[in-house]
Amino acid sequence: MPKILPATGGDVVEIILADHRWFEEALRELRDVQSDRKAVLADLATVLIAHAEAEEAKVYPALRTKDAIDAEEVEHSEHEHDEGNEALLDLMEIEDTDSEEFSKQLHELSEALTHHLDEEERDVLNPARTDVSEEVRRNLGDAFAEERARLIDSGCGDIATVRKIVAGAK
Repeated sequence: MPKILPATGGDVVEIILADHRWFEEALRELRDVQSDRKAVLADLATVLIAHAEAEEAKVYPALRTKDAIDAEEVEHSEHEHDEGNEALLDLMEIEDTDSEEFSKQLHELSEALTHHLDEEERDVLNPARTDVSEEVRRNLGDAFAEERARLIDSGCGDIATVRKIVAGAK
């Protein structure tokens, strides 16, 4: 399992893409019955929550202000974060990582997450590349990385926090 990536700043598009590739690797590790699924899931929960919360706090509003994305795209992306968080919580609540229930719920999380990654890369990151200056992307990358790191340090991926986030989205 790759270590949690330290997002240290730079182009926000590249930082987000690096997280996306990390999520895909974490999902592959979770499918591996020989991996330490509890540890991988704990890391995935931490990074996924920090990533989504930082996007919603820093990236989406800035891209909206720059007219790179519209309010509908922001709402859609936030809705997909909510769906992913619900699937994540459902997986975290399963005690037996070797069970069929765990595999089924892992599939649900994988479907929700990969769908969101695909859409975000096409509908949010592409406009960020073309409609936002390199300087703004770097400044936004710094803000995103700082917020992401703060959230990771706060322990945002524990099950109690994920429950609160999911409950707040309903």
